[in-house]
Amino acid sequence: MATEKVKLGLIGLGSWGKNILRNLNGLGVLYRACDTDPSILSERGTHYTDIDFTPTPDEIINCHEIEAVAIATPASTHYRLVKESLLAGKDVFVEKPLAMTVREGEELVEIAEREGRIVMVGHILHYHPAVIKLKEIISKGDLGKIQYIYSNRLNIGKLRTEENILWSFAPHDISAILMLLEEDPVTVSAFGGGYVNRDICDTTLTTLEFRNGVKGHIFVSWLHPFKEQKLIVVGSKGMAVFDDVSDEKLLHYPHSIAWQEGKIPVAQKADYRTVPLEGGEPLKEELAHFLECIRQRERPKTDGHEGVRVLRVLDAAESTLGQTPVGEALNTPGPTPPTTAFVHESSSIDEGTTIGEGTKIWHYSHIQKGSTVGEQCVIGQNVMIGPDVTVGDRCKIQNNVSVYKGVVLEEEVFCGPSSVFTNVYNPRTFVSRKHEFQKTVVKRGATIGANATIVCGTTVGRYAMVGAGAVVKSDVSDYAVVAGVPAKQVGWACMCGVTLPFEGSVATCNECGNRYTEQDGSLVPERRER
Repeated sequence: MATEKVKLGLIGLGSWGKNILRNLNGLGVLYRACDTDPSILSERGTHYTDIDFTPTPDEIINCHEIEAVAIATPASTHYRLVKESLLAGKDVFVEKPLAMTVREGEELVEIAEREGRIVMVGHILHYHPAVIKLKEIISKGDLGKIQYIYSNRLNIGKLRTEENILWSFAPHDISAILMLLEEDPVTVSAFGGGYVNRDICDTTLTTLEFRNGVKGHIFVSWLHPFKEQKLIVVGSKGMAVFDDVSDEKLLHYPHSIAWQEGKIPVAQKADYRTVPLEGGEPLKEELAHFLECIRQRERPKTDGHEGVRVLRVLDAAESTLGQTPVGEALNTPGPTPPTTAFVHESSSIDEGTTIGEGTKIWHYSHIQKGSTVGEQCVIGQNVMIGPDVTVGDRCKIQNNVSVYKGVVLEEEVFCGPSSVFTNVYNPRTFVSRKHEFQKTVVKRGATIGANATIVCGTTVGRYAMVGAGAVVKSDVSDYAVVAGVPAKQVGWACMCGVTLPFEGSVATCNECGNRYTEQDGSLVPERRER
């Protein structure tokens, strides 16, 4: 039997662990805390001087004075740390998810029951006053028969690489929905997309279907412009909205549907009311529940069995990610890039474009209608080309470059990051000058440095070199090196890109050996170009 005052150890003091640290310290039960990151350990130690900090999890797991362990580490470590803690005779609170597979979760439950230990999973919505009240409203029948339930958990913030958004965000909502409906889904499916890392979903939409006819959707994303955490329950007699970001956490909408002449549905809207709530901070309530379960040797509301139920839904959803959704594809015309070209799934290729063999187009780029991109090109991230632009073979266009109508890039042109082209000399938002687009030509082998600006109506010569940040307002000769604002010629460059040293009017490249002669302000190669 545990003593009245539990001595507890905490492993993991990062972004969420620091909140657990604060609450356990306030509850007066934290004996020792651990994090393997020295900077985090040092920062926490300056604020909690009366707590024993250690960089080694074993000093918590194997400490005889510690009766229970709280784990707030990356999800991929949960199984190992929970197992080691249980086998060391500790009760365990672990943040979601319990483990990364159903089999691992079941094994942890088996160990806990064999060892007589408590396992509690951090499905915090079970302890949120608004969700507790929502459950009460549903149970009393105030919403009528539940028909549909959905949740959004969206944010822009920490992107994880050890788990996808489904495993990072969705466990909370899955757990809450299973609790509210008091049953498990009979079918689960999900689809999503990976836009930062191709193999890790940043957004997912999961569909749940229950035996009682209720359907649910869970939309999660860490690529959203603002934080949103809502759970909405639709019933035959009303609707309820749990909004964890709002000051009004729980709203009841007594809307209903009336049938005119028995066959025409008409929405009967009513004013919403804010549902009064009781209780404190959900995390504090959750941890207090864990401590009470330890003292009384009772099973937590979110015990290991409940954690495994959530894992089964996550596993079912994960198994459908990447599969072709059931349905009939629309037969809409569109561009078909060559089989040897690579176009990242986040990029957009308009109808009526041509993409050359071996070309690679990376994240968030857009090739507009009527444009042609040659063979073996590399188009970086966030590049816009077109409409009606021609890009020659073997060009490289780095991140954040827009190549507008009127610009022609010949073969082997290099455009540095954030370099700029224009196509109107004197633009006004309130004056249409599309008929005044001026042609800009960048000839074969030329280099445009990072953040350089090429003003429309100019020609950049063959193998010319435009310095970073330069503003080109007049034509640049073949092989010329220009820099400054406005750009002025400061030298000559070899075809290979090395600045040429001169002896009189003759220059020999120290890199490749090509020879050039300066004649009447122009550079003439003595060796045959490629």
